[in-house]
Amino acid sequence: MKFAATLRALPLVLALAAMGAAAAPGGLAPDFTGTDTSGKAVRLSDYKGKFVVLEWTNPECPFVRKHYDSQNMQGLQKEFGAKDVVWLAINSTNKSSSEFKTGAQMDAWLKTNGAAPKATLIDASSETGRAYSAKTTPHMFVVDPSGKIVYGGAIDDKRSANPADTKTANNYVRAALNESMAGKPVTVASTTPYGCSVKY
Repeated sequence: MKFAATLRALPLVLALAAMGAAAAPGGLAPDFTGTDTSGKAVRLSDYKGKFVVLEWTNPECPFVRKHYDSQNMQGLQKEFGAKDVVWLAINSTNKSSSEFKTGAQMDAWLKTNGAAPKATLIDASSETGRAYSAKTTPHMFVVDPSGKIVYGGAIDDKRSANPADTKTANNYVRAALNESMAGKPVTVASTTPYGCSVKY
């Protein structure tokens, strides 16, 4: 009986393991179709051939606010948006959470903060967040034009909620983009993300 139960559970275990492996640097980025703040469908594979940054976000998180209050996140969005990098912010806060934000609420917050992502996705079912095993807000991924993840982890090496720390931080996302866009291997391809837990 116990063996049979194990066999029945095996496909789920293997699927979850494969999903986690696929979202690791060196693997292909799991494709997804999300809904942006205006209700438009956005598919990751539509941007194949371009560099893509995935930014997990939540306005309720002080670590997210650190990077927006300091203009650090918006600066990155604008800097690389000007270089034709597609920046997708994703809010995977489940619709059952008290911290859930509608598209209109996210739009208002982004506009107030002068944010400049290509699109912001409302992942109300948390499906995309789980596919990437996104752990924190922020949690960052850089995807190259072939669809491979070249970086995954923290935005930088200052694991605090203090906006002033962004000025002296080593920004892993900027470094990964600059190296990869120059045709070089990414020196630091994986780090442990820091921030608030994603509200699944």
